[in-house]
Amino acid sequence: MAEKSDKKPAAKAKPAAKGKEKKTQKKWQKYEVTGDTLKRKNKTCPKCGPGVFMAAHKDRWACGKCGYMEKKA
Repeated sequence: MAEKSDKKPAAKAKPAAKGKEKKTQKKWQKYEVTGDTLKRKNKTCPKCGPGVFMAAHKDRWACGKCGYMEKKA
């Protein structure tokens, strides 16, 4: 007869967890530093004020905060 052993079978290795990658905000791309001055690259929203940039689309400028839109010429 075969003898039973008290040892547990070896555990299988778990695959690495595939979680969501954290998206970083790229605020540094919205500014340009020249010497001691700081220049904003995108337009700011006239309704929301400075600090709220408008998104540059192919045919328009759009504010993601208030929904304001301007057509490009």
